[in-house]
Amino acid sequence: MTARKKSIRKPSTSAAASSSAPAWPSYTGTSKLVGTSTSGRVTVYVDPSLGQLALQNAQDLLNDADRIVTANDGIFGATGGAVSVIVFALGGATNGTGGADHMGCDYTNGNAIEVDASYGNSARVSALFEAELSECSMNGNLCGESTGEALSRWCAAIISNNALSDFATAPQWAQDGMTDYVDKTDPTDQNADSTGCGMAFLSWMMSTGYNLDKIAPEMVSLGDSGTLAQLYANLTSDSASNAWSKFQTAIQALPNGVTSDDPFGAFTASSAAVAARIPAKRAPGTTETRLRAPGPSAAARAATCPPKSKRLLPPTKKQ
Repeated sequence: MTARKKSIRKPSTSAAASSSAPAWPSYTGTSKLVGTSTSGRVTVYVDPSLGQLALQNAQDLLNDADRIVTANDGIFGATGGAVSVIVFALGGATNGTGGADHMGCDYTNGNAIEVDASYGNSARVSALFEAELSECSMNGNLCGESTGEALSRWCAAIISNNALSDFATAPQWAQDGMTDYVDKTDPTDQNADSTGCGMAFLSWMMSTGYNLDKIAPEMVSLGDSGTLAQLYANLTSDSASNAWSKFQTAIQALPNGVTSDDPFGAFTASSAAVAARIPAKRAPGTTETRLRAPGPSAAARAATCPPKSKRLLPPTKKQ
């Protein structure tokens, strides 16, 4: 579905609707252009029918965009591509709980990003944007998998000071009996239990010194079929068969159990590590590594990044 088109105009304080807006995953209204970030990598739109509060979210996201993409580059160890993002009432919500969405885990299929407005709390909008941007940096891997969902949520937490803490899934996983999603990967990003297991496991890994900028490239390399146990083995040189038992031992030693997505308190150290790896601005002409789509063929890209769910949502409350 494509946005309603009008003539192209130069952006101004009135920010006229732009015919250059991409085809969004679900939004069908008029896309109002807010602007493009200084780097040229992020173009921000808003649903004009929502008024000033949503426009403020969009302007704040535009101002924050280059910090986010630079931090994301630091996490994945490569420079990503250009994206567009629209702020609107995704799922009818205007407090961030509508989540975020895009169409694929690369910068070709997934570069039109939708994020829910969050009136008065733009940090949540930045977090939602990073959740989808990080999936673009997975470069066709981890699409709609529990591993990829956990990774994207951790990326969002790191760049936003955990602005989506209400999206936590690890406590539900613990309450539901702690099913082992370390030795197996759940082929969905909509199961709070498998996502929660991933969140807690990554918290544990980071607490032992393997920060997110070490974890993310390794998970992308392992791909859709990779498991958290294999991630553990590759980073620690220990046997993958020890991952689940050692993780469970660590959980049993927690004084308060699993009460958040970061039960092992890894957030502060990993945030600092990512910030330290953000590269300085490159001089003109400097060679850089850029993440690219898996191949020029649309069919090949579709095969690499199949049409599974890529929607970020808070966990469904159980009755």
